[in-house]
Amino acid sequence: MNDSATALSIPAPTSTTVDLAKWEIVIGLEVHAELSTATKLFSSAPQLFGAEPNTNIDPLTLGLPGSLPVLNEQAVELAIRVGLALNCTVQRSVFARKNYFYPDLPKDYQISQFDLPIDIDGWLELPSGKHVGIERAHLEEDTGKSTHAGDTGRLQGASSSLIDYNRAGVPLLEIVSRPDIRDADQARAYVSELRSILVAVGASDGKMEEGSMRVDCNVSVRPQGSETLGTRCEIKNVNSLRSLGRAVDCEAARQVDLIEGGGTVRQETRHWNENDGRTHTLRVKEEADDYRYFADPDLVPCDPGEEWIERVRAALPALPAARRVRLAEAVTSAGGPTGSPEGIAIVVDRSLDALVLAAIEAGANAARALTHAEHNLSDERSAELDPAAFAKLVNLEVDGKLSATQAKTVLASLVAEGGDPADIAAAAGFEAMDTSELEGLVDTLIEDHPTEWGRFCEGDGKVTGFFVGQVMRATKGQADGKVVTQLLNARKG
Repeated sequence: MNDSATALSIPAPTSTTVDLAKWEIVIGLEVHAELSTATKLFSSAPQLFGAEPNTNIDPLTLGLPGSLPVLNEQAVELAIRVGLALNCTVQRSVFARKNYFYPDLPKDYQISQFDLPIDIDGWLELPSGKHVGIERAHLEEDTGKSTHAGDTGRLQGASSSLIDYNRAGVPLLEIVSRPDIRDADQARAYVSELRSILVAVGASDGKMEEGSMRVDCNVSVRPQGSETLGTRCEIKNVNSLRSLGRAVDCEAARQVDLIEGGGTVRQETRHWNENDGRTHTLRVKEEADDYRYFADPDLVPCDPGEEWIERVRAALPALPAARRVRLAEAVTSAGGPTGSPEGIAIVVDRSLDALVLAAIEAGANAARALTHAEHNLSDERSAELDPAAFAKLVNLEVDGKLSATQAKTVLASLVAEGGDPADIAAAAGFEAMDTSELEGLVDTLIEDHPTEWGRFCEGDGKVTGFFVGQVMRATKGQADGKVVTQLLNARKG
């Protein structure tokens, strides 16, 4: 169900002094991922983000009488990919009609899967090693989008509402976790890892900012040591990892505050307001019976069969967890430090691990290649960088022929235009500074800044940045920061 229902103006009790130490937070997540198909789930209407409102439509999208659904084969294959990547059992599934009325659902029902979803009983491993169970992943069609004109952007207080049916009928895979998550950090890690898997298998682009991946978060609390689940509240359509963490912490604190104040938590759907950092009642939670599910008479059961499932399994690419291990091992084997788990994860998430591995094969310094991929290759074109050119650039820096700042500049040019890094450096007038020239500059700085030098000699590492910064400014970025640090340490004795 979507967010266009009338919001109830019931205040959410909050407390800044709530002690959560005596309570355990129980979290289950429902992630809706738009599948990367060219057309909609049951019709040939295109799905294109950012198109003019009400242009990606057809009779079925508008729920016109006589229009009949035809299942998108590619959407089924993408659902199978995700199910296998999440260690699920892929099974015969049935589409049902989920009945409810909203203006952005023109048929007055949504075609979804209920008691027989396509993927069941899987699990996802977080980078920490924790396993989160996957209850199910089912196919369904998305709804349209309501835009409420007014200061709040919500239906309450709006002067008018506009409906865009472009999104109606777009294929969604709803992935439902078991309530195995215990805090906001685990919730963020789960969504981040799931997004990486969806992108890796080509099922979705995972762009939360464009709404192609949306999270509903079910939160409840119970006393530490209790095995009984508390009453859960569902927070709808959280659209960023930061908001997810804040929403979990806020809702848990609200529930504890309510219980400790003598109240009870009621099962309901809530809306996260990023501006005031609170959840607000949206509607009292419906039960499955309220939707009056029944098998859609216009669609036959979807049974992919073992041959199709195994063909999809054989074509699955390496998943992010395996790629992180491979990259860390390759860097270590090449004699470099493994790198931080966060840095390794960033490189894999950007799909730059293949570039780094190829550059290492071409002779690049592994640690520097990894550092550049983590910090200096956020451009979407970076994955197309020539590994040999990347390796040559890295080694020009390691050999002292380019400073770190110069190497970063040359790298940006390589990504934008390609070419030979040595030629780019020469054209820019980049030359390695003579060490004797740097020594004189460092000695002058030490003489001019005795207070800072005294702090450096006493072990204040923060002052290193001061001296390096002064040298970089004086040399217009041509000095090598590592060499400057070495010279400072040598003078400290």
